[in-house]
Amino acid sequence: METDYLKEFITLSETGNYLQAAEELFISQSSLSKHIKALEIELGVPLFDRTSRKVELTSYGESFLRCAQQILDIQYTFQRDLDSQLEAQQQTLRIGSIPLMAPYRITDIIMKYQRENEHCTINLFEEESCTLKELLRKNKCDLAFIREEGDSDTEFAKFPFTSDHLVVILPATHPLAGETAIRLEQLRDEHFLLLQPDSLLYSISTTACQQAGFTPNIAYTGKRAENIIDLVEKGMGVSLLMEKPILSLTTAKVSVVDVTPTISTNIYIYYKKNIPLSAAAKKFLLAAL
Repeated sequence: METDYLKEFITLSETGNYLQAAEELFISQSSLSKHIKALEIELGVPLFDRTSRKVELTSYGESFLRCAQQILDIQYTFQRDLDSQLEAQQQTLRIGSIPLMAPYRITDIIMKYQRENEHCTINLFEEESCTLKELLRKNKCDLAFIREEGDSDTEFAKFPFTSDHLVVILPATHPLAGETAIRLEQLRDEHFLLLQPDSLLYSISTTACQQAGFTPNIAYTGKRAENIIDLVEKGMGVSLLMEKPILSLTTAKVSVVDVTPTISTNIYIYYKKNIPLSAAAKKFLLAAL
């Protein structure tokens, strides 16, 4: 049964006039007449009484009118839900993250979501926390994994994802390499090898040293933790890094020691408050938490 014919049947029942109904439906009067006749043949009963000047429903037509409206309502509901699902499947999801995603399982979560939602295109990029926030502000990013340090921004919604803490990376031959924990003031005479100055870890490390009563002697800054650990191995200095990302990078030539008191950071999934999340973003958020 053609659903378009049902719409035409309902319109004709409302107008009671073939010409008026045809004009409202933007079809010819002859086409409307043929379609109504086809419905009547399919149902095996007359739907309209054509003996009077005004086209009126028969008792069969009145019964069918209720059913026709229900059928169209069901079709509308299904089409709306289907469109919503297709929109979610075909949507592009822009996800930003702090560098070194793998140690925090960020890449695992993203790839799992991608496998389960093949029609969703994911654009993934890594930046420092401050840059990710700016991308969220400019609506160039839907969700972002951001490391937080005393964050007071109220324009973002955020959900806790994981946490980490600061450790000291020392040459294995260093006098403090065998300690279970080190106070930062014990390192005041060391050369420090840190991540780049615009990174959050640089800020955390230098601030922590200053709070311990000294300004660190910075001998090197760089973008890659692998290079820093290699330089520590070679005896150029010591470093301060987060524990989880560097555990897979260290060798027997370096020692990883906790800082005391503990300096922790939290990683959250951020999004902008005043921008409604897409269906794909909501689904990803639920899967990640």
